[in-house]
Amino acid sequence: MAEHLDDKELLFQFKNEASKEAAYTRIIKKYQEKLYWHIRRMVVEHEDANDVLQNMFIKVWKNLDNFREDSQLYTWLYRIATNESLTFLEQQKKRTATSLSGNEEYMSNKLVADKDFDSNKLEWKLQLAIQQLPEKQKAVFNLRYFEEMPYEEMSRVLETSEGALKASYHHAVKKIEDYILNR
Repeated sequence: MAEHLDDKELLFQFKNEASKEAAYTRIIKKYQEKLYWHIRRMVVEHEDANDVLQNMFIKVWKNLDNFREDSQLYTWLYRIATNESLTFLEQQKKRTATSLSGNEEYMSNKLVADKDFDSNKLEWKLQLAIQQLPEKQKAVFNLRYFEEMPYEEMSRVLETSEGALKASYHHAVKKIEDYILNR
């Protein structure tokens, strides 16, 4: 019964010192899987996704007291997950000390190294195509295509106008179509 609490109730419990840790655990249980897959689609590898998710939940723990509730909790969580993923990808790019195209190749190689990889399957072609996108377009595409997040909600997560998000998604779809059709 307690597992089905809505976000407002969970936030209320989090602000109470006696129920703070239990409420935080419930928030993690409620959103962990969706956030994991959002992060995984951006960073590709399971271990990296787990690391980013863990860092993201540490930030949530440290900052949830300051959450002003001017957006929904999951919007705030997705914003943190997206920013943590983009930060991870930036750090990875610096560590590999390669150009942007080199980083895209590196990410594609990580995907190809997956034990289940089969280049003949459309879902793998889609994942390879997504890895060719710039990080921000990748985030927009993942939120819209996989999460089916409305543009209004995405604008709050990514702190960008709806018009810019629609254009970014359109460009991402075109690049993905070109990649899939021409490979």
